Amino acid sequence: MRRLLSILMVTGLLVILGLPVTGAGKAPSQILRMATTTSTENSGLLEQLLPAFEHATGIQVQVIAVGTGKALRMGRDGDVDVVLVHSPLAEQAFVQAGYGVNRRDVMYNDFVLVGPPADPAEIRQSSSAVDALQHIARQRAIFVSRGDDSGTHKKELSLWKAGGITPSGEWYREAGQGMGKVLQITGELNGYTLTDRGTWLAFRGITYLEILFQGDPKLYNPYGIIAVNPKRYPDINIAGAKALIDWVTSTEGQKLIGDHTVAGERLFTPSAGND
Repeated sequence: MRRLLSILMVTGLLVILGLPVTGAGKAPSQILRMATTTSTENSGLLEQLLPAFEHATGIQVQVIAVGTGKALRMGRDGDVDVVLVHSPLAEQAFVQAGYGVNRRDVMYNDFVLVGPPADPAEIRQSSSAVDALQHIARQRAIFVSRGDDSGTHKKELSLWKAGGITPSGEWYREAGQGMGKVLQITGELNGYTLTDRGTWLAFRGITYLEILFQGDPKLYNPYGIIAVNPKRYPDINIAGAKALIDWVTSTEGQKLIGDHTVAGERLFTPSAGND
């Protein structure tokens, strides 16, 4: 009876203070903060992966879906515990500067150039992705850029640079939006854009745009996962970050990635062990 009264008194105090009440003897789940790209969220991949991880570990993942650049900035500022992004050069710089540890390859897909079926810039027969963008620039056809320092934006800028082009003017629109919104805007403007294949497959049923160029090795799109360095931020949940990294690169995690499809098409190819 005395123990029951004690429990009731503690419970009442928690309610008064507005604190959560957990079951007797049951610790609340760990929280892991992950910054990742809009492509992993838009593609539905996280809905495939995270419930299984949470069930296996009891760790609840709080997802912040932003561009790769912003995700890495959040890691640099210690605002998250782990990042899942797709820009190898930026990831390498993040680790070399001492902000991240334990980077691992997770998966890959590729980028594609999409546009209106009529293809006014005639990029279908281009010899390379750079050649396709040069066609768009010469025709001054509308091109919608992410414009948000995301991995997709970084790839797009590298392709323009390789073609000797600094895009500007009325034909070049910087949206500052995630990939799904950019696809919508591109369709409304009858324009072109660069997108990762995963988001394209998830959104293609709601836009009339078509893939007009693909297959260039320069369009390869690898994803890596990195824990934020606990030596910089001692309060980082490094145990949870390590658990997620180990799990998504495990046989179980890699199988779930490989099994994730839309309309029968695989969105990402597992690549753990390619580091």
